[in-house]
Amino acid sequence: MRFRIHPAWWPVLALASPALVPWLAIQTGRFATGRTRALQVNKDRVSSALPLALPVLDDLRLTVLVDHAHETGFLGDAGVSYVMATPSGTTLMDVGFGPGTPSLAHNASRLGFQAAGIDSVVITHLHLDHMGGLRAARAHRVEWPEGFVPRPGTPCFLPAPADAPGLDATLVEGPRLLPGGLATTGPLARMLCLTGWIEEQALVAKRRDGGLVVVTGCGHPTLETILAMVRRMDPAKVHTVVGGLHFPITGSRIKRLGIQFQQVIGTGKCWWAGVTDADLTATIATLNAAGVQRLLLSAHDTCDHAIERLRRETHAEVEVVQAGASYIL
Repeated sequence: MRFRIHPAWWPVLALASPALVPWLAIQTGRFATGRTRALQVNKDRVSSALPLALPVLDDLRLTVLVDHAHETGFLGDAGVSYVMATPSGTTLMDVGFGPGTPSLAHNASRLGFQAAGIDSVVITHLHLDHMGGLRAARAHRVEWPEGFVPRPGTPCFLPAPADAPGLDATLVEGPRLLPGGLATTGPLARMLCLTGWIEEQALVAKRRDGGLVVVTGCGHPTLETILAMVRRMDPAKVHTVVGGLHFPITGSRIKRLGIQFQQVIGTGKCWWAGVTDADLTATIATLNAAGVQRLLLSAHDTCDHAIERLRRETHAEVEVVQAGASYIL
């Protein structure tokens, strides 16, 4: 049996219980209130969203700079950084752990990809594995590896207030068109266990056949909520879903000192519960009901058990994206 917190920690937690129990009680109350608020906020945002005239893209290519799975010669990491290339421009979605690990700089260099070629940056949400590492998350600032920095003034679209030194930071407040023929869902909310409120945006693009592509960072607001917003933006069928769905059911990609961090924090469940197979069953039903034909999964926040269930039980063609690989969408 795999524990979310190794039994070696249990005596420490027991000794800390006089302070820990009241703190957890406070956090549980805040979580319950925040979860109710997030549901209402998302309902209001979806119901008030207006259709967008998404341009049809004759060519749409996604290149993975950072993810857990990786091709030979590339570094894997429990973070995300994708390049979305269209005839109208190149968008970098997220920066993984940025300067905190060597993966982004190494993989970009091996691909021959220069940050100077980026036309715009989109940060899906302000978590360390998407905005540049722990220091970046603590400072609410997007950080870059040395030698891999976009041109000064490059547009950077953020779902919540944060600094983006040297870039033209724009706070996204709702669905809107972005450079390169892409669009954003705008921020969607989730109250997470222990880490609190998070705003996350996903990218949307329209294929030449009229089908939609949806690209997520972690999918914290839940795929159900994201697709509800996408349907308000454009009624076309969703052909492809790419990215993270946050299902660390049997284990976490980020493990330190016997703690399965993705199972303990960053979930939308109470601290004693965790993400379950029942949650995954609901998302599989959503994917199948939406008629999604292709699912390009990020393994950075989803365990192998969940990936195998998605392979078996969805009607889509399922593939795990790999750092160093490119995918024509």
